[in-house]
Amino acid sequence: LLILGVIPGMPHLMFIIAGCGLATFAFFTDRKNEFISNVKQDQAEAQSEKDEIELDWEDIEHVDQISLEIGYGLIPLVSEQDGGVLLSRVRGIRKKLSAELGFLIQPIRIRDNLNLDPMNYNILLKGAVRGTGKLELGRDLAINPGDITSSLDGTPTKEPAFGLDAYWIDQSQSDEAKTLGYTIVDNATVIATHLNALLRTNSSDLLGDDETREILDKVATRSPKLVEDLVPEKLSVSTVMQVLKNILFESISIRDIHTILGTLLIESNKTQNADELTELVRPKLGHLMLQEIVDLGDTLNVITLDPKLEQMLIASITQSAKVGEVLIEPNLAEGLLDSVKKEKDEAENQGFPAVIVVAPPVRPWLARMIKQRFSDTTILSYTEIPEDQKIKVFARIGISDEPNEESQK
Repeated sequence: LLILGVIPGMPHLMFIIAGCGLATFAFFTDRKNEFISNVKQDQAEAQSEKDEIELDWEDIEHVDQISLEIGYGLIPLVSEQDGGVLLSRVRGIRKKLSAELGFLIQPIRIRDNLNLDPMNYNILLKGAVRGTGKLELGRDLAINPGDITSSLDGTPTKEPAFGLDAYWIDQSQSDEAKTLGYTIVDNATVIATHLNALLRTNSSDLLGDDETREILDKVATRSPKLVEDLVPEKLSVSTVMQVLKNILFESISIRDIHTILGTLLIESNKTQNADELTELVRPKLGHLMLQEIVDLGDTLNVITLDPKLEQMLIASITQSAKVGEVLIEPNLAEGLLDSVKKEKDEAENQGFPAVIVVAPPVRPWLARMIKQRFSDTTILSYTEIPEDQKIKVFARIGISDEPNEESQK
């Protein structure tokens, strides 16, 4: 337009004014677009920097060692203002277990989970669900201890901790159920019993590096030389921790920690292997192990292995390249488990716990195998039974010719 404005015969003023206006508009439009582009780029960079600043370890959810998740329908059990007693029960469990096991269990966190059914709960260890159950609020659980044939007018179910037959009944039926021999528990007791049983069964999972260091620090206040000479002079903290976990795995308390550490100090000259050290420590805990099995002064009824079977297992261990490993045919292993089940059932029918006593080299392998199938069976070596303990061999374990159908399931 500016060019047209200077051509002779054309309306100069009009074209010049229009041309200047368009040029000015184009200039400012270009500047505006450039400004907007720069602003957007600055905003994007600022947001990126903000994201980097805001993202830190606080954004990663912490996994509690022990936690209890409840559906919203069970919140009244936790609310102390509403008469809920679950919190106090959980605190009591933690205190009692810590005293019995010999180390301080971490706090148990309770939280609601809206993804659960209202009356359900989950027990988690290190973020993994290890136990679950469903309650009926306002009703009691009538548990059959195992020998009651009378039924109840209620909802059949299973007690979650031990899988016993039970009924959910109205509270008005509780007296009648007690008369018939049923054990009556409320909702809070159901959860507390389940939690207690699960923590006991998995006590070795509750002990980690932090707990081990706390134990060593505690012992060091009374016996500083013992800890100083042992860690890290003789053994690493991780090795001590693994020995303690091995002991706990077989439901043995580590309360007598001075005996355990003192034995480790002596035996560490022979080996640094945690499994071997565990077997050297266990005989020093003989009285502690037996007090959970038999009353003081009573005879300990035990099951032993057939001598030929025991010698075969010892020979297999000697030939194995790995310590404590026994190489036997699967059918032979199943036959052995069949015999264990038979004698275990017979022991329980006679009213005493199943205790199997074997040669020291066989014990760790047999314990690992049997615990997978029969977690409530105790496996001891001859050296772990105190000299003053009276014993009676009431059965010997051989090998069944054919595994039964139950063992093949």
